Amino acid sequence: MLIFSVFKTLTDQEVTVELKNDLSITGVLKSVDQFLNIRLDAIKVHDEARHPHMVGPVIFCETRSDLVEQMAVKNCFIRGSVVRYVQLPASGVDTQLLEDATRKEAANPAKR
Repeated sequence: MLIFSVFKTLTDQEVTVELKNDLSITGVLKSVDQFLNIRLDAIKVHDEARHPHMVGPVIFCETRSDLVEQMAVKNCFIRGSVVRYVQLPASGVDTQLLEDATRKEAANPAKR
């Protein structure tokens, strides 16, 4: 459950999740569970041309004089089994602590 612990420490930080269907979503990590199901808020879809159903219509904003593209989906729940990669912020991961915990877990095979 080492990876689960790492994800729990990254709550409220921005991460990018790449799914097995090649959809990449960047958003603020709100929660993760023991099955590595992920909930993201304030999402942004990469490669919107391939996934137009995730992007809403382009609208004119009166406060600004340009077109604004609104996301049709603002938050999402991602099942852990469909995740290919999760890109984490470098500042959010203590690599030394992670290496030490991995060594301890590998040295103690009784917990498996």
